Amino acid sequence: MKRLDGKVAVIIGAAAKDNMAQVIARRYADENAKVVVAGRKEETLKEFADEINASYALCDITKKDDIESLSKFAVDTYGKVDIAINCAGWGLLEKLQKTTEEQLNAVTALHLNGSFFFLQVFAGQMSETGGGSIVLTSSASVYCTLYHHAAYIGTKAGADAVMRCFANEFGSKGVKINAIAPGLTSTPMTENEINTPGLLDAFLKEYPMGRIGTTEDVANAALWLASDESFMTGQVLQINGGLTLRRNPLPWEINASMKAATEDKKK
Repeated sequence: MKRLDGKVAVIIGAAAKDNMAQVIARRYADENAKVVVAGRKEETLKEFADEINASYALCDITKKDDIESLSKFAVDTYGKVDIAINCAGWGLLEKLQKTTEEQLNAVTALHLNGSFFFLQVFAGQMSETGGGSIVLTSSASVYCTLYHHAAYIGTKAGADAVMRCFANEFGSKGVKINAIAPGLTSTPMTENEINTPGLLDAFLKEYPMGRIGTTEDVANAALWLASDESFMTGQVLQINGGLTLRRNPLPWEINASMKAATEDKKK
């Protein structure tokens, strides 16, 4: 018997190839869940849904009507929703004084407003059908600051606080609500940074377990949270190899590491 037999999972943010949401969706499908993947790019979603024998739906998480339509689609297709995963995100890197009003509004709409709407819809739906598990994607940078990341950190921190409020109110109705906080992880969103010579070296020394995280690490945690084995709600799981025991590197350390890597490459 697989760990998610009989469960229906909705996963949003799955429109980029091999991103965190797709890896979670693939793992859930392997564990016999019926999966709905969602996002804003139909071609990518359809291709991936066909690959894992899932269904797909277009959804902009910043619009509550879209999330309600997504929930309805999942219920109409499979009869219920047991698991809802929010992996939608934008890794905005911008200096404090250069962050624009447009950027701040966009990242707030995505991370904070979108998470609030997501919780409203799926916690409400699950509370009427016997419960379920909701997982948001937080970030280790909320707990160990990274320079030039304030808008991202602030909106993720806000979503963590909102998550705790929903977990408190909906726990008695059988709905578990948690978040996962990865550190630097190799995904399509971080591809440019990961491949920058020297940058990874600057981060690695801050990870007690000796490596950065993988999407598979996140999927393993998301699987446990979605299963009947977990007795946890209102928590942020630090799936980051111990990064929050230390810190993220400072800008000058990153620059020095990148400079050293460039010089070594020239030799």
